[in-house]
Amino acid sequence: MEGAFQMSFEAAVHAQAIELGRLSLEMCAASGSGHPTSAMSIGHIVTVLMFQQMRWTPDYPDYPTSDRLVLSEGHAVPAVYAAAAKLGVMVGKDPAKRRKLTLEDLRKLRSLESELDGHPNPMEGFPFFDAATGSLGQGLSIAAGLAEAAKLDGYDKKIYCIVGDGESREGQIAEAMDFIVDRKLRNLLTIVNCNEYGQADRVSGQQSAATLAAKFEAYGFDVRVIDGHNPAQIKSAFDAFASGKSAKPVVVIAQTVKGWGAPSIQGNGWHGKPPTGDALKRALTELDQKRLEVTSALATTDAFTIEPPPEVAAKSPEPGEVPTLSEFMKKNDMESLLQSGNMATRRAYGIALRAIGQTNPSVVVLDADVSNSTFAEMFRKDPACAARFVECKIAEQNMFSVGAGMSAGGKVAFASTFSKFVTRAYDQIEMAIYSGANLKVVGSHSGITLAADGPSQMSLPDVAWFRAFTTMRDHRGNPGCYVLQPSDAFAAYALTQVMAEYEGVCYMRTLRPDTEFIYSDDVVFNLGGFEVLNEGKDIAILAAGYMVHEANRAVELLDQKGISASLIDLYSLPFDAEGVLDIIGAAGGNVITVEDNFGGGIGSAVADALLDSGDAFTLKQMHVKRIPKSARTPEELLKVCGLTSQDIAKTAMEMLGV
Repeated sequence: MEGAFQMSFEAAVHAQAIELGRLSLEMCAASGSGHPTSAMSIGHIVTVLMFQQMRWTPDYPDYPTSDRLVLSEGHAVPAVYAAAAKLGVMVGKDPAKRRKLTLEDLRKLRSLESELDGHPNPMEGFPFFDAATGSLGQGLSIAAGLAEAAKLDGYDKKIYCIVGDGESREGQIAEAMDFIVDRKLRNLLTIVNCNEYGQADRVSGQQSAATLAAKFEAYGFDVRVIDGHNPAQIKSAFDAFASGKSAKPVVVIAQTVKGWGAPSIQGNGWHGKPPTGDALKRALTELDQKRLEVTSALATTDAFTIEPPPEVAAKSPEPGEVPTLSEFMKKNDMESLLQSGNMATRRAYGIALRAIGQTNPSVVVLDADVSNSTFAEMFRKDPACAARFVECKIAEQNMFSVGAGMSAGGKVAFASTFSKFVTRAYDQIEMAIYSGANLKVVGSHSGITLAADGPSQMSLPDVAWFRAFTTMRDHRGNPGCYVLQPSDAFAAYALTQVMAEYEGVCYMRTLRPDTEFIYSDDVVFNLGGFEVLNEGKDIAILAAGYMVHEANRAVELLDQKGISASLIDLYSLPFDAEGVLDIIGAAGGNVITVEDNFGGGIGSAVADALLDSGDAFTLKQMHVKRIPKSARTPEELLKVCGLTSQDIAKTAMEMLGV
């Protein structure tokens, strides 16, 4: 009886893989684009996962305790869409209005009105996935984040991640491999699809199945090499992983054929090129012939059983009230620091993390081996928070994708490093924004006031890059990202709380040097807000972060010359344009923007608002206009870059003809 069932199961897997291949060919032909041959190479793997192995329900594909599938090889997604249509998976952006995916829906692949994007994206209405993938190399890190979140929640759920052999050359894959072994993520199964072909040609020998197996073994994985089209071998490898008996993280190296079942479209030249016309007919005929070769009357869907996920545990309690900065510091023996009147915003960030972590169990903190500089160590050292601190070491791309994965697992993820090192993960953060991630990016040691360490450690184009996302709307209708630059400890503490309460991506810059207190516990900070520190009638100066202090001194210098200047702390991008324009208008339309980074940030944002208003104005943008170098003090570097209070005052007087 067992042998008959095994034969029935193997025949059913073959039959279903052939059906997924047929549907992949037809949907890509209908769309005029796509990657059916890549999809056909994972047909058997997807069949065993979605029809048998994973514990989940098509009626609620994003149920919290469900096993998850991350398709890092995002272009192979037609195979998953085909399986979802066969199973009637619920789709739709609004959870209350979801419907079953149908076979007819597959013909709308990649169309504007379809939930089936060209690469995986849950925000477009396909909640089976947790994150947008397709920018190669990121999926394994996202899967690691999901695995971390599941461990924290105590969920016995498994995470499966399909990685392409070509993309395994991406450096982030190596970062993720290190991380998975470091963190002992035995609830994550890495599946490498070794179909031997990339886009332009065969993959390198360095990405062969044998070499990849040796690499994973050297990293510390339990390696299993299988025929990726053999149902028994696939099931055996997956069952061994699910048993949890291996003491190491497990990887399955699956040797597959790109375009399996249709020899006429195998080999080079068919990547991203769906066959049409006679070529499509021939490929479909070859699949039909394959069906006759490998299936029999024993092929039946009765051979499949999808086990539902465990019932979700009770919800976590709502976050408690966070004390003010003064209250928290007094309670935790930091009153002398408070009374000094100076504190670096990076330290205030660390204090805020600790305070929020004690009251919100959903907050997790990731750091890249610089927690003693970002002050994220304050979260790590707190017994109430320590289990939710994830040390990612010097691998920032992996860290931000892990953060996106933990966000998909229901966490509020703060990921911090030097803001200069954030820049190497721009792609990962962009994909997190597209995924709808609840990710908070915090970069310390920002701008030229870092001074002595020189430009290799400063972040200078970051505000311009992140500011680009403030000009668009995400899937929830909010700015794609908020850019926050607190000028003092009270602002940094408050804005960290605001970020924790907001669902979406934020980027906050913090500073290495201490800065004077400007604010108090009574000031309320909001996303999109600003603060007016001085009101004048002759000119308006807009600054953020460290430059607020220089601008404040410039206001005093101007006052001595009889010039009345407004000063706006523009701590948020985007900002309340109407409110800012009112202040600029009251100052005669004369504006100076001051920032400690390259152009394209605050100055450009203000320029856009002024242009949109249609009002008359005169704008002077002051920012870093040369490559800086090391200097002993922030003041030296500000002078070299023309950004001291004296420079600001001089610029204002020149604009006013004084």
